[in-house]
Amino acid sequence: MAKLGKRTRAAREAFAGQENMSVEAAVALVKANAKAKFDETIEIAMNLGVDTRHADQMVRGVVGLPNGTGKTVRVAVFARDAKADEAKAAGADIVGAEDLMETILGGKIEFDRCIATPDMMPIVGRLGKILGPRNLMPNPKVGTVTPDVATAVAAAKGGEVQFKAEKGGVVHAGVGKASFDEAKLVENIRAFVDAVAKAKPTGAKGAYMKGITISSTMGPGVTVNVDSANAK
Repeated sequence: MAKLGKRTRAAREAFAGQENMSVEAAVALVKANAKAKFDETIEIAMNLGVDTRHADQMVRGVVGLPNGTGKTVRVAVFARDAKADEAKAAGADIVGAEDLMETILGGKIEFDRCIATPDMMPIVGRLGKILGPRNLMPNPKVGTVTPDVATAVAAAKGGEVQFKAEKGGVVHAGVGKASFDEAKLVENIRAFVDAVAKAKPTGAKGAYMKGITISSTMGPGVTVNVDSANAK
């Protein structure tokens, strides 16, 4: 078995026995132990009582984090003519139609969010097998299929986070950076948890939020008391 590095051992010792903490205490601990040479992302993982194999138990949505994510989001927009001009003016990184489709089919995906006007969906639909598994497929339910591309681009650039339950009912997302103030991270976490709570599907049975864990990119996870993470 490989030996643990000094930082890993120290982090595990600091986190040992730390379970079911308040969100404030968890953020303080994770932030204090995020000592990598880069600005680590603070991540949240939520274990939900849903079975994503059933359509009426799928959880997905979008939330605008009050303090942003700290990440530069690259946005691609499928649009033509005036709508393409609106997207560019709003700050979209890539704008196109058939040309953008061909670029993606060629394996070049240089964006983190994909937005499309409704008339572009016949083109975008051909990319489902490529964009779908990467959670990049435009969807009207999360506001990425819209005639108002300027607003959608601004939201994506401003800290909007999409979420979707994966196999096993786990939802995860980045909710800020280790360099953020603790209060801002706590506010972002509560906003995210509140959005997931509101996205509870009709088919969910029993306990919906089973567990919440917070971690940094390079650090272990800390279990958070679910009630403490709820917005107040």
